[in-house]
Amino acid sequence: MTTALNGLKVLDFSTLLPGPFATLYLADLGAEVIHIESPTRPDLIRLMPPYANGQATAHSYLNRNKQSIALDLKDAQSIQLIKQKITEYDIVVEQFRPGVMQRLGLDYATLSALNPRLIYCSITGYGQTGTYKNKAGHDINYLALSGIAGHSGRQQGGPPALGIQVADVAGGSLHAVIGILAAVVEREHSGLGQYIDISMTDCVATLNNMAAAATLAGKTRQFPEQSHLNGGSFYDYYQTQDGRYLSIGSLEPQFMTGLAQILDLPLLAEKGASFDLADQQSVKQALREKIKSRTFAEWKMLFAQQDVCVEPVLDLDEALHSTLAEQRQWTVEVPLEQGSQHTETQLACPIKFSRSKTKYLYIGQHLGAGDW
Repeated sequence: MTTALNGLKVLDFSTLLPGPFATLYLADLGAEVIHIESPTRPDLIRLMPPYANGQATAHSYLNRNKQSIALDLKDAQSIQLIKQKITEYDIVVEQFRPGVMQRLGLDYATLSALNPRLIYCSITGYGQTGTYKNKAGHDINYLALSGIAGHSGRQQGGPPALGIQVADVAGGSLHAVIGILAAVVEREHSGLGQYIDISMTDCVATLNNMAAAATLAGKTRQFPEQSHLNGGSFYDYYQTQDGRYLSIGSLEPQFMTGLAQILDLPLLAEKGASFDLADQQSVKQALREKIKSRTFAEWKMLFAQQDVCVEPVLDLDEALHSTLAEQRQWTVEVPLEQGSQHTETQLACPIKFSRSKTKYLYIGQHLGAGDW
């Protein structure tokens, strides 16, 4: 068995989360990734607590399987070294603001002249064009401008503070991987690389696909708690007697009917499929009262045996040590160094192949001196 991306070589200039998470996927799937870092300005991921095995856990995970090298991109010799090496590489990933790589002499036009097969991916908040292109931003800003924050949450409570970086990861990282691998396939036919412009805001906006379709083609304006999937129906979270929560997603008739029978709530069977907001509010109130009548453990035990799309809301530690996590191998023991018997527990790559294997050579390494 070999890795799916065996033979691909990636030069990664990115920092923080979007670019490094994209190149983590490429590295796990077999690509050779060289991570170029500044010798004087450390990647903040290296500094963020908590720490394990002498370094930041986020760095150890995001830079798994990668070789990290310190190069000063303001030094002419470093730039010359990169240009000498670029013919050996298939992919460049960078995350600077538009124009920075051009000023350094490492832009797509310059490097592709040296290597026409080069695939060059730039990940930014707002893309390479438009009036927003030079603005600073973070995940919360991209969600705000994409319409996702305004479409989510509660009318009285406002947008939710999410526990993950949706725009960074689902918008930036995963769309970058899709674009890069599509360009690799296209290169097999054309023999040429190409430039990929990934805007995290552009990409995360497309994740709101069903609501956007209703707004654009259906000309139906969307507000929080006004549609079936954003809190406007009984598809929602419900608090238990002891302050925990259940997720109820029993939208299809068979699940709705089954849940109504289990809970002895005929109102759910009668009005659960209604598109009328008043009907949905009456159903939700009945569900709130019913779910509040028992503890989290009691409901969890009951619904473990029922196939009606009701599941407990687990905290992160519970989720990572759940039966599902164990059965589906969510975590993996990664050597601290290649060949070491000492390991660190990390999230595994979730992509499972019938033939290709995933590699876990070592956790993110300390910064090398640059013997590249």
